[in-house]
Amino acid sequence: MSGFSDIQIPPRVAKGVLRGDRNALADTYRLLARAVMNLASRILQDRGLAEEVVQDTFIDLVEKAEQIKNVDAIRPWVRRVAVNHCLMRLRSPWHARRSDADAEEIFASSEPDNSMEWAVQLPTLEQALGALSDEARAVVWLHDVEGYTHKEIGELMGKTASFSKSQLARAYEKLLKWQDQLNVEQAQLQDTAVKQETEGQHAKTTLGNIGSPCTP
Repeated sequence: MSGFSDIQIPPRVAKGVLRGDRNALADTYRLLARAVMNLASRILQDRGLAEEVVQDTFIDLVEKAEQIKNVDAIRPWVRRVAVNHCLMRLRSPWHARRSDADAEEIFASSEPDNSMEWAVQLPTLEQALGALSDEARAVVWLHDVEGYTHKEIGELMGKTASFSKSQLARAYEKLLKWQDQLNVEQAQLQDTAVKQETEGQHAKTTLGNIGSPCTP
């Protein structure tokens, strides 16, 4: 889903990156920018911040390309830098306060009295991820999509592997709860539709009987 695993950097371009060649760096940007944007958008749930991550990631590539040891390390290096920039933004107190409020708003929208709106507004994986805490969302994406191990995630976050495992377990629990709620809402919508259709057929039959000519 992130796109990193499907992207191949041509050898000529990769060798140019290691030399700091501007054209090669521009080609690498064109190849990887969309994957970085997708990763950052999923983790941060904010397009503006994701665009900042894309910009900062490739500025780092331009300034620090000499740190990359070999051509095969370019793609993992870019991904790791992008993840680090995402985590830096998640640690921002302002972002934490805002994202907590957003999560509460999303779950509040599942109240029974607005079931139709909730079923329409929360049908996607991205919206489900948006209902998780920042750390839980990052762990889910890094582990399940990007393929990081719990040990690697713990190191990225300055935590332990156990922390990553517990965050993933809690996220799964919350996502399952979200899915169960969605299933209930969809079932209620279907029941309402069937009831309305039945009532409509009954009304047509009644009106038809009323309009029928009386037999002597």
